[in-house]
Amino acid sequence: MQRRGFLRAVVGVAAASALVLPGAAFASAPAAVAPSDVRVAGAKSLNVQYQVQETGYWCGPAAARIAMSARTGALPSQGDLAAQMGTTENGTDHIGQIANALNANLGTTWYEVKEMPNDPPSQAQKDLLWQDIVTDVDNGYAVVANIVAPPGNQPPGYPPDQTIYHYFTVIGYNSDNMTVHIADSANFGGNQIYWLSFDQLASLIPPKGYAA
Repeated sequence: MQRRGFLRAVVGVAAASALVLPGAAFASAPAAVAPSDVRVAGAKSLNVQYQVQETGYWCGPAAARIAMSARTGALPSQGDLAAQMGTTENGTDHIGQIANALNANLGTTWYEVKEMPNDPPSQAQKDLLWQDIVTDVDNGYAVVANIVAPPGNQPPGYPPDQTIYHYFTVIGYNSDNMTVHIADSANFGGNQIYWLSFDQLASLIPPKGYAA
């Protein structure tokens, strides 16, 4: 399925990233958590299979696998995805590698790279991000975001004295209070699936991007 043309614009220019998560809590056996795929008023969350990332540098593969699980139960392992994406001990360099893997494994052309180079992001970039999240979730697709979380602007449980370069999965939204539902493979402080304000999400993505 392809989305309507006006949603296919790419904002900004490319920015690479190397992702290493010092201090994260990793599990030897992935956990499975599935929020309800249900709409309530202005809110909807997708049913996904959650996994903790299996190494400190597999946040990209783990985020992609969680996103794919909203569409299919035939899921590759994190190791298989890491090989497909070219992930190394330095991480997954660019969100484009995530988008390509999602499309290849799901047999779709749905996912595109959206860059957010401005920090703070422009209102137009924020509007497109929200529109993409709502459109994707409404059509059964999760969004994968590449984030930079410095001290003072971090999701729950993150090490407060470190800047974390990371990928996580946006699996839902609530338009009544402008929050987004996050599946976070890092498992910092045991925080796996949680709600985050949309404004904070928008502040975490620059200067990186997302796959939607």
